[in-house]
Amino acid sequence: MNLRGYISLASSLSSIERCRAGLIYLCFVFPSTYSGKVFRVTLVTLGGCLILPLLVVFFLLESPIHPELLSLNEPPLMSGCYEPNIKLREAQRLFEDQLVGPESIANFGDVIYTGTADGKIVKIEGKSITVIARLGKPPCDGSREQEPSCGRPLGIRVGPNGTLFVADAYLGLFEINPVTGEVTNLVSAGQMVGGRRLSFVNDLDVTQDGRKVYFTDSSSRWQRRDYLHLIMEATADGRVLEYDTETKEVTVLMENLRFANGIQLFPDEESVLVTETTMARIRRVHVSGLNKGGMDTFVDNLPGFPDNIRRSSSGGYWVAMSAVRPNPGFSMLDFLSQKPWIKKLIFKLFSQDMLMKFVPRYSLVIELQESGTCVRSFHDPHGMVAAYVSEAHEHDGHLYLGSFRSPYLCKLDLSKV
Repeated sequence: MNLRGYISLASSLSSIERCRAGLIYLCFVFPSTYSGKVFRVTLVTLGGCLILPLLVVFFLLESPIHPELLSLNEPPLMSGCYEPNIKLREAQRLFEDQLVGPESIANFGDVIYTGTADGKIVKIEGKSITVIARLGKPPCDGSREQEPSCGRPLGIRVGPNGTLFVADAYLGLFEINPVTGEVTNLVSAGQMVGGRRLSFVNDLDVTQDGRKVYFTDSSSRWQRRDYLHLIMEATADGRVLEYDTETKEVTVLMENLRFANGIQLFPDEESVLVTETTMARIRRVHVSGLNKGGMDTFVDNLPGFPDNIRRSSSGGYWVAMSAVRPNPGFSMLDFLSQKPWIKKLIFKLFSQDMLMKFVPRYSLVIELQESGTCVRSFHDPHGMVAAYVSEAHEHDGHLYLGSFRSPYLCKLDLSKV
């Protein structure tokens, strides 16, 4: 076929067919003709096939996110306290394929409590698992589509009278009697608080007298199932709130946090520590006393993006991270923080589930002193044993590791690491 014949044929084909024809012509016809015109026409045809769809995506398709320009410090060196190791691989997996997404953990004596991806609250005694409550409406299989109706239990705590306090991402705050299974809805998600709806209730802590419950609302725009949109958009719409169990009032204590996530009361109960996931830091919010209403930074520039925070037996804090900021190395989220346009393009091309496949399965747990200084860290560089770690809960010389998506709990004997 000569050049004129090829052009005539190509004009009658669809764009995809023209791409295929161009490849065939380039591979089989061009070598025998050695025509510069043929090469240029074929190259332009192929280039158009590749570039035009990208231009359509870039200019015509609307991105689901509207990211802001974000400024993160250079990640700390993975040395000293953050020196990589494989200590999390010493953990034992428990109830594999029996518990999916046990995000948070609490204990009353030797009984362990957690919530699962299909909306259940369960207790673990020895080798048995018992469902004590279900917050949403079945049927529930833990799928993305069913999350809003089934609920997604996240933070869980034991109150002073032995009842459980649970933060459900879609349904709100609950108090549960673990003996009778009675469920009381304290605060409904979706209600207006401070002029904005509760859309992503995440974690909570309870004062020793049970009077106040402090909790985080991660976003007014995104639900839990779209958490990656929230991280990539980096909007400052997270809040810290207070629920008074006597007056039943909900009060906004702090706003403008970027993905307010885990929360932990300070020992004096005059302030709470809040992990600000997108900013890779922990904030201290003063909830009572002379500094009430103030906020400062407790730990800045962490080596990963923090999830839940819990007390350690040494008087410090355990902080769990399911994604790290390797240095030396490459952190995709740090790289993209200054490039909102690339974030937009990525979400035009790929789904959240597809993007999660590119997130390295690096799990990290660090222990901080009460002052915020790092004491030690436990790593699983490829998530071979402990993957997608969301919380480290210490009990009886062991760390129980929760996960927001893995189908198991992990238990790490601290005497061995």
